[in-house]
Amino acid sequence: MKKRRKARNNALEILYQKEISGLNQEIILKNREEADLEEIDEYCNLLIRGIEKHKKELDGLINKYAKNWRLDRMPIVDRNILKISIFELKHLKEVPVSVAINEAVEMAKIYGTENSSRFINGILGQVARDLEENRPKDGHPLAEKSISIKGKQGEKNEG
Repeated sequence: MKKRRKARNNALEILYQKEISGLNQEIILKNREEADLEEIDEYCNLLIRGIEKHKKELDGLINKYAKNWRLDRMPIVDRNILKISIFELKHLKEVPVSVAINEAVEMAKIYGTENSSRFINGILGQVARDLEENRPKDGHPLAEKSISIKGKQGEKNEG
């Protein structure tokens, strides 16, 4: 499995566990480490911390595009797949739009319900179109707030 795909899957597991258990992510990460589960890599950490930091923004976007669906009524897996992908679309300039959407759809096929992949693809398509319409000249929707994941190991550059 590719490294980033694995990181996305791990992030989904952590976000799901957080919602089900009510534990904070630091405790979940510590418990995973103590249970000798696979190590959480830098990209997974970037995802879960970024999603936590931008929770209100991500929830607002999901609410905006998920017509006739309240966030609290949406399946937990679908909601968290959307958070991962929308975070990538909005804040990680190194992740191409097509990759963020395709990865989300594939996760939905594996972990979601029968209709999850179509639902997620539809919402992310709308989000991507709106981001493209509002994209500044430098090519990224929020360039001044984008997070660069390039750099030294363990280093996250915010620019």
